Amino acid sequence: MSTKVFCLLLLVAVAAVQGYGHAFSSNHISRHDGHHQIVHGHDHGHHDYYTHPKYEFEYKVEDGHTGDIKSQHEHRDGDVVKGGYSLHQPDGSHRHVHYHADDHTGFHADVKYSTHHIVPHHQ
Repeated sequence: MSTKVFCLLLLVAVAAVQGYGHAFSSNHISRHDGHHQIVHGHDHGHHDYYTHPKYEFEYKVEDGHTGDIKSQHEHRDGDVVKGGYSLHQPDGSHRHVHYHADDHTGFHADVKYSTHHIVPHHQ
């Protein structure tokens, strides 16, 4: 069902973009299904099955007409998640965020802003 919804949204997005000129969007998803591991509980007759979570994804949008320019990437291996995202903000600055999270240290994000200085030409 989610694939059908995604395809429908993608079709609507493509139709909308065709009326506005050049725009670019891409994505990549890799899922790595691990082997199931049996985790024994206190009750020896009960078994929980656990799969080691592992994935990575990235996407990018560049729409010159609307100014919507952003990207994100993330990968997870077990309980460790690392990633980042970048976007152009309405004031012209760029926000860059790199983050990581794990069971030992929690979630940490490094946020940086950059601007492009415009030098006016005097005639």
